[in-house]
Amino acid sequence: MKDKAILLGWITGLLLFISMLWIFTQPLQTNYLLRTINSVLISNNDSRRLSAFSQQKSANAGVLGYWYSMHNSTDKMFVFAAFRDGILIPLGAIVTDKGSVDEVIPLSVHAVQIFNTLPNSILQMYVSRIESAYNRTIW
Repeated sequence: MKDKAILLGWITGLLLFISMLWIFTQPLQTNYLLRTINSVLISNNDSRRLSAFSQQKSANAGVLGYWYSMHNSTDKMFVFAAFRDGILIPLGAIVTDKGSVDEVIPLSVHAVQIFNTLPNSILQMYVSRIESAYNRTIW
């Protein structure tokens, strides 16, 4: 019984440590993602740039991803990952200030290759979830 309690204590401690590490490194992760996406946009000769991470304040859980504000624009970009054949595909959705998704763009070379094979119904599902999350969010 004592060995089981020690093992349970170790597992609980590790989970607590991992969750604290995840929480405290969020600003670093969002900044690294911002720089990576801007470098992807530069390499694609796209004039749009992300300027800052936007903290989302919503009562309900929405789509997993990060909101970023766009440089010299009122639009926002929602960065998320879609699944296709068991592979994560990084995508960015440009959301207008009225809450509608203007464009969904792939954010890696592999995503560009798979993006054209994504069924339109899956993209529409993500678009509707992003639009509803934007409209529920308090900015």
